[in-house]
Amino acid sequence: MHEAELLEKLRKIERLYAGAATPGEKEAAADAMRRIQQRLKKTEKAERPIEYKFTLVDGWSKKLFIALLRRYDLRPYRYARQRRNTVMVRVPKSFVDDTLWPEFLELSEVLQQYLEDITHRVISGSIHADASEEDVIAGEYLE
Repeated sequence: MHEAELLEKLRKIERLYAGAATPGEKEAAADAMRRIQQRLKKTEKAERPIEYKFTLVDGWSKKLFIALLRRYDLRPYRYARQRRNTVMVRVPKSFVDDTLWPEFLELSEVLQQYLEDITHRVISGSIHADASEEDVIAGEYLE
């Protein structure tokens, strides 16, 4: 997958979570973002935001999640002494359940696959052509 294909795939996911219904909406990523932000504002009026703690597995996921929060004008933070992979945010539960977390999971999967593909190409092209996993040997491991 090339970078342009990745970007288009990410935009499609965004439009999906915005609830785009017409062909014109499907072509306008900016409009999709506005729809999600409007939905969040309506939800915040009907439902009190609660504090969420997200623990993300790697730096790429954390960067993606923080960018997604900021896109929706949500403020990511963490408390002093919390681990660096922790992200806190105050947001309505229904927005997390219906939009934020499912969209993050889809975006993360696409991005992880892209990073995996690039890593494989770079390693096999510059270090060694066989970039497959290691062999698993039957028996007991002794230190």
